[in-house]
Amino acid sequence: MNVKLSFHCLLALILSHDAIKGNDQIATMQGLITISLGEVLTDVSTKDTSGVCSGLPGIPGTPGHNGLPGRDGLQGQKGSDGTKGPKGDKGATGITGPKGSLGERGPIGVGRMGTKGEKGIKGNLGEPGPQGENGTTPSTNWKQCVWEEYDEKDTGLIKECLFTKRHSSTALKVAYAANMRVHCHGGGCCGRWYITFNGAECSGPITIEGVVYVNINSDVLRPRHIEGFCENIPSGIIRIAVRVGNCPNYGSSNRLSGWNSVSRIMIEEYPQSQN
Repeated sequence: MNVKLSFHCLLALILSHDAIKGNDQIATMQGLITISLGEVLTDVSTKDTSGVCSGLPGIPGTPGHNGLPGRDGLQGQKGSDGTKGPKGDKGATGITGPKGSLGERGPIGVGRMGTKGEKGIKGNLGEPGPQGENGTTPSTNWKQCVWEEYDEKDTGLIKECLFTKRHSSTALKVAYAANMRVHCHGGGCCGRWYITFNGAECSGPITIEGVVYVNINSDVLRPRHIEGFCENIPSGIIRIAVRVGNCPNYGSSNRLSGWNSVSRIMIEEYPQSQN
């Protein structure tokens, strides 16, 4: 390469730089020519060129647009499972939810019949128990005494009837039926008929009696009936009697027991009463 060629390259460099910077900077560039010419001559003496001079680096161009996205690559192989991590802490208890509505009733289930159990072994016959107490009334025990004559006693015994009582724990029911009358002149008068047991009135629980009272001058005979139960009487022969006497707070009067009809004493033995 000769100096002439290098000068041409330098000149081309100046002209191209002048075109970029403008005419108002030519004077500045002329000062640079002398300096650059010396550098070119030095460079030519040390390098072998092919006759082509290189220009100054051009101004960076405008960045181009992004290219179109490339196609998806092939799916990679599934990796192996990682190491199991440690157990986490227990979470807090959640808030209780509202009560649900009642569900529909389910169908009736089919029950299974149980098997019948085996029959147990019959036990041995137990020993006889102690002998019980004698029964109170194995059969009915009763009696009646009847008569037709009348009695005009104002006080005293009318009739007595003997009765055999079988048990001491039983009670006796005694009834007396007859025509009775009380008669007096003016004012009231009263007569009392009562039952005695071996000469004493009943005290278990109370007496058996009846009274007839009138307050006019009358002579009327009417059938009367007196009866009751008496307890606390021992077993054996009992003398049961009908007697007549005065009423409390009243004096004597004309009395009649039985008249123109049958009179009777009826006696029955009964089991002990309930409490």
